Amino acid sequence: MVTLRNEFGGVLRDLRLQQGRTLREVSKDAKVSLGYLSEVERGQKEASSELLSAICEALQKPLSEVLREVTNRVSLAENMTIPDTIPADFYQGLLSRSPALRTSGRLNIGQVTKRELAKVG
Repeated sequence: MVTLRNEFGGVLRDLRLQQGRTLREVSKDAKVSLGYLSEVERGQKEASSELLSAICEALQKPLSEVLREVTNRVSLAENMTIPDTIPADFYQGLLSRSPALRTSGRLNIGQVTKRELAKVG
């Protein structure tokens, strides 16, 4: 069974090791006890969102990137594929219905209104 605490812990440990940093260094920067950080990395403790934010900041990685990696690992464990792009038919539908997109040919979510998205869906 896949658990988020295991996946979060694995991602955080991998990031720390890739940076060549010790638990002590990251725990000091994140202002969390070394023992607690170790338990989080091993999937024995479920970290709060505040703690995850502090650890990500100490690792100098945006929380969104950590969440993305956790999502990727969970989807692999579940044998699912998560597209990293917008499906072609959806994009083509946006192009055909959005004047701003037709002229630029580039997808900028700021240009797409809720009404335009509703026309496609």
